Amino acid sequence: MGAGKTIVGRTLAAKFDVPFRDTDKLLEYKLGRPVHQLFQLYGEAAFRAQETSVLSSIQAHPSVLATGGGIVMLDENWTEIRRIGVSLFLDVDVDVLVRRLRTAKKRRPLLEVPNWEETVRNMLNTRRSQYEKADIVLKLTDEPFEQVAELAIQELSRADGSA
Repeated sequence: MGAGKTIVGRTLAAKFDVPFRDTDKLLEYKLGRPVHQLFQLYGEAAFRAQETSVLSSIQAHPSVLATGGGIVMLDENWTEIRRIGVSLFLDVDVDVLVRRLRTAKKRRPLLEVPNWEETVRNMLNTRRSQYEKADIVLKLTDEPFEQVAELAIQELSRADGSA
């Protein structure tokens, strides 16, 4: 949350002239409700199951896909992520994430709790080992999103040899 997956993903998709997809948006379309309502109505476990279903339905073709931050917690989802293509973890400094989330307009269901800042820190600590399974890990502080996209392109070129 707050790492810039959507804006960096859209920038990469535009630069490579491929479609941009987002698992949260695909899930909202499939179930007809915003993510925060899905969490409220069905709970996190049911949401994660639907997220896995959406991920497994995605065809592997040239595109950029942004996923929800918790999707990596299920090992079966890593099988799907690898099937789809090269994965990228935007490893943004946690203090920067907290600052971005403090001013974000988007509702984050897992942060609708007291002491949400601590929740962010705990989630990142819990999820870090899963995030680091990504093919490419970009260590970031507070770089502009356009610069992050350029760094991603450089790393994708090294990993792929053709980007």
